[in-house]
Amino acid sequence: MKAKSAANALLLLLAAAILLAGCKSLHVPAKSEQNPREKGEPAQETTVLRVLTNRVDLIENGVFDTYARDFAERHPGVSVKFEGITNYASDIMIRLSTRNMGDVLLLPNNLANESLPKYFEPLDDALFENAHFADFKAHGGKRYGIVTGTSTTGIVYNKKAFREAGIASTPITLDEFYDACEKLKAAGKVPIYLNYGAQWPLMSWGEDLVSFMTGNPDYLNEMTNTDEPWRLDNAWGEAIEIVRNLIKNGYVEQQLIPNQWETSKRELASGGAGMYLMGNWVINQIVAAGARLEEIGFFPFPYDNETNRYAPLSPDWFVGVSRFSANKELAAEWIEFFVNESDYVDASGFLPVRQGKQSSLPQIEEFMSFRPSLVEKSVPSDLLLEISNAAQIAFWSGDYIQEWIAAPDLGKVFGEYNARWAEARRLVVNDE
Repeated sequence: MKAKSAANALLLLLAAAILLAGCKSLHVPAKSEQNPREKGEPAQETTVLRVLTNRVDLIENGVFDTYARDFAERHPGVSVKFEGITNYASDIMIRLSTRNMGDVLLLPNNLANESLPKYFEPLDDALFENAHFADFKAHGGKRYGIVTGTSTTGIVYNKKAFREAGIASTPITLDEFYDACEKLKAAGKVPIYLNYGAQWPLMSWGEDLVSFMTGNPDYLNEMTNTDEPWRLDNAWGEAIEIVRNLIKNGYVEQQLIPNQWETSKRELASGGAGMYLMGNWVINQIVAAGARLEEIGFFPFPYDNETNRYAPLSPDWFVGVSRFSANKELAAEWIEFFVNESDYVDASGFLPVRQGKQSSLPQIEEFMSFRPSLVEKSVPSDLLLEISNAAQIAFWSGDYIQEWIAAPDLGKVFGEYNARWAEARRLVVNDE
C-alpha cells in the first residue's frame, strides 16, 4: 500500500513539474548550472543556432564571428550562424509569414504587441533588471524582446569638412544649419547625406523627427485620434519640408536612387561629405570606414529657429527568440550573452542598455553640452499599428517618405494618405 501511495505521489509530482514547465518564460541558466563539457570529453553533435540580423557590416568585418567563438567556448558543440538582411524592416515581415525566422531575431517594429506571442517566446524577467525600455515589447504581462542598445538622434558631422568649408561653430538654429550646408556645398562637399536610395535612413526625417521635435513622445500614438494626421502646418509638414528644401538647394547626394549607404560612410569618414541626421550608433561605423574618432562630432539637430532643443532617447532593435525555434533555451542563453557579456553596445556606438551606466563615446559629451531636453520614446500603440497596417503605410521603413520627398505637390500626397488613413481608421475602430 505504501509503495502504491509513493508511486502515486511521484506521478503527481511529475505531472506538476510538466505543467509548470509549460507555463514558464524562457529561463537562462546561471553559469554554475550550464556545466559545459570538459575539453577531454568526446565531441558532441553540432547544434546550429541561426541568428537573423540587420548588421551585415558586423558579419562582414568578423565582429559577430568573435561573439560566436566566445559563445561556443561556453557551449561546446554549438555553432552560431548569422544571416544578414539588408532591408530588414520590410523583409522580416515576409519571413514571419513563412515562419523562416531562425532561432534568434530582431523584433519587427511594425508588429503589434498583441501579435508577439504568435511568433516569439517570452523571456525571463531576470534578463530585464535595470534595462531601458523593458516593457516596450510586452503583452499579457510577458516580455518578448530586450533592447540591444539605446541612442539619441542628431547631426553627426566631420570636423575636418567643417573647417575646410569655413564653418567656425556648430549651427544651433535651422537658418544656421542651412548656412552650413551652403558653405559645404561651395567647398565641393556633399553637405548632408539623406541616403534616399537606402530607404530606411529616411525614417530619421519622418517618424523619429516628429516624435521629438514636438517634445511629445506620444505624437505618433495621438495620430489615431484624427482622420487627417498629415498636414503642411503640423510637425509632419515641417519635417518633410526641411528635407525637400535640402534637395531643392542641392545640399544632398547627387544620385538619389542608388543605395549608397556604405559609400556615404566612407564619404563622411574622409570629409568628402559633411553630415548625417542619424543616431549616435553610426559614429563607430564612420570610424570603421576610415575616420579618426576625434574628427567626428555630434550635435542636436536644429529643426527650427528657437534656442530650446529637444532630442530623443530611443531604443534600437529588440532581440527575441522565435516561437518556432527548436533550440529555445539555447537561443535565450545567446541573448543573455549578447546583451550582458559581449561588447556589442560599445562596438556599435550605442548608449547602454542598463540604466545608470555611462556611454564611452566622447561625442555624447559634446552632444549633451548643448543641453537638449531628452524625450524618451513611447511604445507604439497597437491601435496605431493596426491602422497603419490596414492603410498599408509601413512606419519605420522609409518607403513612403521617399514618395513624399519626390512628390510635386506635398499637400496633395498628404491628402491621399489622409484618405487611406481615415478609411483604415474607420474599419479598425468599428471592428473593436
